[in-house]
Amino acid sequence: MSANETAIAGVFPQPTEEQWRKLVDKALKGGSFDALVSRTYDGAAIAPLYARAKEAGPRALRRTPGRWSILGRVDLADAEAANRLALEDLEGGADGLHIVFAGSQGAYGAGLTSDGDGTIAQLLANIRLDYGIPLLVEASPRAAHAAAAVMRHVDAQHIDPSITRISFGLDPLGLQALHGFAPAPWTQASKTFAEAAKTIGRAGYKAGVAVADARVVHAAGGSETQELAFALAAGVAYLRALTDNGLDIETARSLVALRFAADADEFMGVAKFRAARRLWARVEDACGLAPAPVLIFAETAWRMMSRRDPWNNILRGTLATFSAAVGGADTITVLPFTQPFGAADGFARRLARDTQLVLQDESHIDAVDDPTSGAGGFEALTDDLCARAWAAFQEIEAEGGLPAALEKGSFQGRVAATAGERAKRVARAREKVIGANEFPDIHEKALDVLAPFDASRQTAEAPASAVRSAPLPPRRLAEPFERLRDDSDAYAQKTGRRPKVFLANLGTVAAFTARANFAKNFFEAGGIEAVFGPETESTIELAAAFRESGAKIACLCSSDRIYADVAAPAAIALRGAGARLYSAGRPGELEETLRNAGVAEFIYVGCDMYDVLQHALEEAK
Repeated sequence: MSANETAIAGVFPQPTEEQWRKLVDKALKGGSFDALVSRTYDGAAIAPLYARAKEAGPRALRRTPGRWSILGRVDLADAEAANRLALEDLEGGADGLHIVFAGSQGAYGAGLTSDGDGTIAQLLANIRLDYGIPLLVEASPRAAHAAAAVMRHVDAQHIDPSITRISFGLDPLGLQALHGFAPAPWTQASKTFAEAAKTIGRAGYKAGVAVADARVVHAAGGSETQELAFALAAGVAYLRALTDNGLDIETARSLVALRFAADADEFMGVAKFRAARRLWARVEDACGLAPAPVLIFAETAWRMMSRRDPWNNILRGTLATFSAAVGGADTITVLPFTQPFGAADGFARRLARDTQLVLQDESHIDAVDDPTSGAGGFEALTDDLCARAWAAFQEIEAEGGLPAALEKGSFQGRVAATAGERAKRVARAREKVIGANEFPDIHEKALDVLAPFDASRQTAEAPASAVRSAPLPPRRLAEPFERLRDDSDAYAQKTGRRPKVFLANLGTVAAFTARANFAKNFFEAGGIEAVFGPETESTIELAAAFRESGAKIACLCSSDRIYADVAAPAAIALRGAGARLYSAGRPGELEETLRNAGVAEFIYVGCDMYDVLQHALEEAK
């Protein structure tokens, strides 16, 4: 801080936390301070304000300090077209490529379907791997020969593997968690994994030969603690497999990398990536190793993406990229905003690329390593995640390690419980997905992609000898509401009109506007188009307007004071006109009166929005 800045700072008195709490208590008007404290799905408290940390924890430093690597996603089945798009990515500012095969964790309805030498050669044509371009290859049961094919391509180009930055992403436990099967018991599969990793390592490849990939947990609805525990348990299982099959622990450590999903929760996102480095350093210390920065790959989260109002995916991707970058990820892949529709075109890929370029070259968020170090909130969340994740990791270890926990299904059960709680919050719009359960655009137009979403690309066929376990299939939070919207679209295409709800606005504009807008957003989230009724005090005119609207359901909208005066007569008139009735807002003492007048359902903030909309959509048809 300069002398001038110090002088200016001294002019203003520095408030204390006690002074701040007095002002907060005054604003709360007798309410509990706990109302300002939010909680994560793991139960961690997030306070509204934090003082500077008295002591900062270990710095979360990238393996190579400075810029992270920007990766372009390669997921088009046509290798020639995929190569053309990959070259456009590299020429447009991407540092490297992320190759996705069908059946991999990151397939998301797309992916290459062939891993033959010809496909790989065509895919990587004119890509200078000898320049150290980062290349992430996602492992898949449907691409068992991909690693060998890439190695043969490198050899055919007369490139020394040691100068490349190719990650082969071997991750048998992550794939078992995703698909619900392992090709063989872990006692046998671990040897197969170790031999493959040793072969790649001996050839001279060093960048993430094996990857403990926790995206599967995030995509299935798990918590940050569960993601971190899964990554630690998978990483330790891979270290054990490698050392049990002839590698020293130092060499084994050098072959293992971590991968996480980054979502739009900035605070927990940054804390998660910071915690991952601290936790892996603790594993290294337990193994008798001097901690060194582990290679961490990040990808913006599939779970947070929406097919409805998909332009919001750009904003979510920006927040996620910021979180991963500030948290210390070494590479980041941004899913194109049209990914839920299928393989993205050049425009969507460019936006995904530019999201990172703007944050690097214009915002310069890479200029400071671990910029949240010492910040009270981030340090507290990081410490809390470290403690919880280590305890969850020990729980997995006590069950016999991750292979045993997956076979028993105990870990999947814990993730399913968290996912269930998350689904309830989404259904009640407590966890908001803009465009899905909040601020829907019912008249939006479809976007184009190069290849449509193909659910079969996310699956893999289990061999006859497979060891079965419970899968952790990927689910986007918006999917339940998207199904309602799809049902509405199908009905509109079949009949030429969309299901409608008539908003019976009572009283003045000032009285009904707030709840009318709430009701419009509420019903249109389920594909039910809102039709605004007239501003009138006549129940006869209101009933006539309902009949003319073509709607089958109606919703009363106004203030509590107006409800007390005219809601019951209006409800009786609308019921007489044939309406199935809803009312916006909690009914309070009027509930019995309104129900007797014909109101069947009340909609309000925190009600089970999805359940109400399921029934309302059928009634509105």
